[in-house]
Amino acid sequence: MANTMLLIDETQLARVLTLFDLTALGVGSTLSLGVYVLASSDAYDAAGPAVTISFLIAAIAAGISAICYAEFASRVPKAGSVYIYTYLTVGEFLAFTIGWNLILEYIIGASSAARGLSVYLDALMSTFFQNLLPMNVDFLAPYPDFFSFAIVALLAILLAFGVKESSILNNIFTIVNLATVILVIVSGIIK
Repeated sequence: MANTMLLIDETQLARVLTLFDLTALGVGSTLSLGVYVLASSDAYDAAGPAVTISFLIAAIAAGISAICYAEFASRVPKAGSVYIYTYLTVGEFLAFTIGWNLILEYIIGASSAARGLSVYLDALMSTFFQNLLPMNVDFLAPYPDFFSFAIVALLAILLAFGVKESSILNNIFTIVNLATVILVIVSGIIK
């Protein structure tokens, strides 16, 4: 345990994110594209009012998870990631597994958000791309999704510049998301 604490104390990573940046990161990941595209289409097509109950259950689970992270943070104050918490509590192999699961989660999250954004462009340009570059494979899309690729490539380039620079863009998007949600709530109350 002492060797692990020594490892955490001697990290070369700079702490560049402020409390506002970290809060905006959490709110931004909660209020992502799914709030606008995926949740509304699922509610409309299949679930109906049960979506509200599932959001309530997800909020309770997120609150319990936040309490667990607060407990871990009080025990290991120098670290702040689920990887370090897993490494310290249950061992190296499970931390390795958690680390790769986090990478997989971020890849799937970014690609699904990019695909959600490109759905609207697909509605305008689908026949053009289907005629230009058709892919006649059963388990693939009818044509390559260039807009999703461009979004993911742009995010990768932005992240290559650094965490602080990409957090500025995240803060802007989070403020726009919160303003949109507040506008919808106020409009709903008025109407």
